[in-house]
Amino acid sequence: MEIGNRKSKIENFLLTRRDFLARCGMGMGGLMAAGILSEEAAAAGQSSAYGGPLLPRGGHFPGRAKRVIHLMMNGGPSHVDTFDPKPMLTKWHGKEVPNHLPTERPTGAALASPFSFQRYGESGLEVSELFAKTAAAAADELCVIRSMHADVPNHEPSLMLMNCGDSRFNRPSFGSWVSYGLGTDNQNLPAFVVLCPGLPTKGTDNWRASFLPGSYQATHIDTTRGESVEDLIANIRNRRLGPGAQRKQLDFLRQLNARHLRDRERGGALEARLQSFELAYRMQMEATDAFDLEKEPAHIRNLYGDSVQARQILIARRLVERGVRFVQVWHGKGQPWDSHNNIAKTHRDLAHQCDQPIAALLADLRQRGLLDDTLVIWGGEFGRTPTVELPTPGTKVDGKGRDHNHHGFSIWLAGGGVKGGHIHGATDEFGFKAVQDRVHVHDLHATILHLLGFDHEKLTYRYAGRDFRLTDVHGHVVREVLG
Repeated sequence: MEIGNRKSKIENFLLTRRDFLARCGMGMGGLMAAGILSEEAAAAGQSSAYGGPLLPRGGHFPGRAKRVIHLMMNGGPSHVDTFDPKPMLTKWHGKEVPNHLPTERPTGAALASPFSFQRYGESGLEVSELFAKTAAAAADELCVIRSMHADVPNHEPSLMLMNCGDSRFNRPSFGSWVSYGLGTDNQNLPAFVVLCPGLPTKGTDNWRASFLPGSYQATHIDTTRGESVEDLIANIRNRRLGPGAQRKQLDFLRQLNARHLRDRERGGALEARLQSFELAYRMQMEATDAFDLEKEPAHIRNLYGDSVQARQILIARRLVERGVRFVQVWHGKGQPWDSHNNIAKTHRDLAHQCDQPIAALLADLRQRGLLDDTLVIWGGEFGRTPTVELPTPGTKVDGKGRDHNHHGFSIWLAGGGVKGGHIHGATDEFGFKAVQDRVHVHDLHATILHLLGFDHEKLTYRYAGRDFRLTDVHGHVVREVLG
């Protein structure tokens, strides 16, 4: 008995390096770290090691939108060929335009759009033939912002600005901020899902959680891997153990992790790993159902079409229907909309891939009663020049395409409390620059957060001694687009 007591006393004096630093003169560092970590955990809503950072919660006020589908047209679709008609380009075709702005690469004369525009719906919204099906199905529900502008004409910083609110530094993505603010309505599925063929420019930086807890990072589904659930989501089914045996293993692992966590300061990476184990187990049944398009009636599958993009968009509807908060759907690999060459063919081919499924999505959400509180966003990271891109030494430019243009471009919103059949802002008569009611990407983010029930200045996360937000120190709500 005496030996046991002596051993216990000795063990009380054995310190780990972490304990030593915490108890010696440098212990203030340990106190500071603990304070920061507990602050982060509280901000993330992590009430326990296995608590609910993704439990549903409200915003600062009742939001019109409850969920988001972001249709990301990677590469920069041309606004003057889609949602911003410019008759002056036809008049000046082949001529030098008077207000030629600096561009990333040399451009020359005006290039008339090879696509015709038509008015649709009671609103008379003018839309290119490229998106005739979308316009015919939902012109009076589209809110087109024709006066968007960004900071630079390069893909990488513009993608980061559009997706993460900062063109220079790694920041939490838009979907991560929404998940952090609202949680999710289905604890058996991720709050934030990205459907993307392969990886785009800047890769996973487009949807990372950055300094937010890892629970808010997106789950990426590579939709080129196949059509079955097993192809899309690796290890979705356990071939060796049934649910009961898996549950016992997971409970045992939870005990070990809880003990490990109890002896250490709370950390975001460890919290995220513990949450991921639980989510992976719960997803086995729910995800199998959500991603199985064979469970959709044939007429619904036919409505969307049979292509990678069509399947992605139908999966997006099935996910938001099941409570997923934010679904981002990327179009194609690489930068498919980056039409430096033969824009007449490339844009037509790309629009053909997504026009029908987008029209189907809007009609499907409407008939299910989901469009009123689902915000659908369409657009790229910037637009394209109204002038033709010129060939330069070492390039293969054919003189039939357009260069990048961040000075002015278009996006549209639908559902979720926006004003349908509405046009906001304008570019100049040629489409070079936003000149009326200009909307920066920060303003777009502020407006979308407002629709979700957030004051963008108050949705913050404390990191490295300061409060961060999606819009940083910028952004104004564009109230003219609110329904």
